[in-house]
Formats: sequence, C-alpha cells, structure tokens
Amino acid sequence: MRILCWNTDTAVWKHWNKVVHVGAEMVRVESFEETSAKLLSQESVFSHCFVYLDDVSFSEQVEHVVTLRAAFPKQKFIVFPNRSSQSAALRLFSVGVSGQCAPYIGKEQLDLVLSVVDSGEIWGGKAFIQQLIMQSSSQARAEESSASVLDELTERELSVAQHVAQGQSNKQIALDMDITERTVKAHLTSIFKKTNTKDRLSLALLVQQDHVA
Repeated sequence: MRILCWNTDTAVWKHWNKVVHVGAEMVRVESFEETSAKLLSQESVFSHCFVYLDDVSFSEQVEHVVTLRAAFPKQKFIVFPNRSSQSAALRLFSVGVSGQCAPYIGKEQLDLVLSVVDSGEIWGGKAFIQQLIMQSSSQARAEESSASVLDELTERELSVAQHVAQGQSNKQIALDMDITERTVKAHLTSIFKKTNTKDRLSLALLVQQDHVA
C-alpha cells in the first residue's frame, strides 16, 4: 500500500506515520502542484491520497481537492480538515471525496476508515452526509428569494460560475470559454459582487444548490 500525503504540518505528518498500517509506504508532498504531478505520473500506484486541510489556505485547498478529484476520478481521496466546516464537507463529498477524518485520528479508526473506503463506501456515514445535504438545502431556501440570485448574472458570468462549480481553475475556464484569464478574473469579481459570495467555495455551493432546487 502506497499513500500519497499532501501535508504541510510536521506534527500531523509524524502522527500519520505512527497510526498508518505497518508496511504502508507514505509519500509526502507539500503543495497542489506536487500532488498533481505525483498523481499524473503514478496515478495507479497510490491506493489513497490523504490531504491535510490547514487553517491558512483552507478554502483554497478545498477547491484544489475538487480540481484533483475531477482530474483523477479513480483516485480515492480522504481529507483531514483542521477546522469544522459544513459547507466544505458538503462541497467535497458532492464531488466524490471518499472520506473526512480528524487530523489526529487513532490507529484503529484509520484502519476502519480505509476498510470502508476500499469497499466503495463513504466514510462519515450516510446519515451525516444526508444531514449536510438537507441542512444546505434548507439554508438555500431560506436565503434565496423567489428568483435565484444567479438570474442576476449575464450568460457569460453564469457559464464562468458553472465552470467554477466543476472545480476548474481560471486557466482551464479561459481555455474552455476561449477568453483570457484576465477576463475570467473580471467576470469573477462581478459574480462575487452580484451573488454576495466571498470566494470560489461559496460560489460553487450556490451553483450546486440552485441546480438541486
């Protein structure tokens, strides 16, 4: 078993090495670019990809995981957030992340998590995930007026927002829409203002909620 670990916290990294199954090989990377490169060159080698979500770049990392999941759909991703975030959990589970655990998870629990994930199930419990979806939908209905806030967007802005919800970077959006990255950024500035969202994570959730509604 080889596990790719995107981890920037030395203490958490040391803990993972203590609780992971004996004989497992842990490969550490410390950036999105390194993670992507490793998966691109050796995608079939890693049984799992662990991602530690730190406080400093939490929302950005969540979107990076979404991007990685879209690029490597066969890879099993398990995230270890350093903070509790319902919106982030919903975002990650909605794109197919296999599980979410506490950074300092115990050995027996980690063995159980890997067993559940390897069987094709999602760690966290179906009831937990369903609760996230229901709470998100209720919040969306309470916050939205009869007309979706997305109706305020132009056709181009809506297209950009939908690409963001798919986990695409500005560069990918620019290529798909045949526009410049500068134009994408300009659209995003306008979109954030019109939808009263503060970042890509909030915008992605809004688009997903509107789609479900």
